[in-house]
Amino acid sequence: MRIQTLKEARRFFLSDGGLETFLIFDKGYDLPCFSAAVLLETDQGRADLRAYFERFIGIAKSSGRGFILDAPTWRAGTAWAGPLGQTLKDVMETNRRAVSFVSKLRAQQETESCPILINGLVGPAGDAYAPDTQISRQEALLIHAPQVHTLGNAGVDMISAMTLTHADEAVGIVQAAKEIDTPIVVAFTLETDGHLPSGQPLGEAIAEVDAATNGGPLYYMINCAHPDHFREVLDTTAAWALRIGGIRSNASRQSHAELDEAEILDNGDPVEFGNLNAELLSRLPNIRVLGGCCGTDHRHVRCIAGHDHPLTAA
Repeated sequence: MRIQTLKEARRFFLSDGGLETFLIFDKGYDLPCFSAAVLLETDQGRADLRAYFERFIGIAKSSGRGFILDAPTWRAGTAWAGPLGQTLKDVMETNRRAVSFVSKLRAQQETESCPILINGLVGPAGDAYAPDTQISRQEALLIHAPQVHTLGNAGVDMISAMTLTHADEAVGIVQAAKEIDTPIVVAFTLETDGHLPSGQPLGEAIAEVDAATNGGPLYYMINCAHPDHFREVLDTTAAWALRIGGIRSNASRQSHAELDEAEILDNGDPVEFGNLNAELLSRLPNIRVLGGCCGTDHRHVRCIAGHDHPLTAA
């Protein structure tokens, strides 16, 4: 399985940065429901997506690393069909088209020294910045299974459920991935106090999902939070910290509420961003993937790539 290249890597893989914020603030796109998948519908959109990913793949190649290539499907689940004016059939076809798009890009760009894994993205059923609606595990399974199964059957190497706000939704998504035996990663977003938007501490959320799914996730990630928001809550002596295998941080120190209202992109300091990620590397021994989230671009990921630490096979 291709996933073994990640498990056995001696250097962490790179991912891209904040795709949606880049498209909105740098390319001038109006993304309905924050969905980058709509770009797959036009020649120009596909060209812009291709150029965006090729730049990050170039950074991975120049630093001698592998790359996690995301299908732009974070907002292409069944919960977003209605808001996007689509049918269930439409959004499932979007997922298949997205996997086909990035698979063709991999075929053009992958080298022996730069292995590329196709990663299907799954987002929360609600608004990650205003998590007013919390769903049960069974509801999450029913809502997310169609997209998870479509991505898995389309040939992704792994699926990442990104920007999740509470543990029950994560459990349902993991159960859906286990039904088709596809590796699944769970990424929680955190508020400025280092807790999930539900109020649950990160360690408790990881322990809850692991207990409910028999350690189902390949690993856990933190995304859509600045390192300053969570580095103090990382208990590196705790078993749950060893389950953290990836970080995709925001460039900005602003809260989710502040970012949601922002009219100007806060892209922080790329050099400082790279140094903060290097500190996280020194504290979390099982990091396999590093990249960016909101406000980050190729500059931030290049600064991450300049740091390193030895990995042991997990």
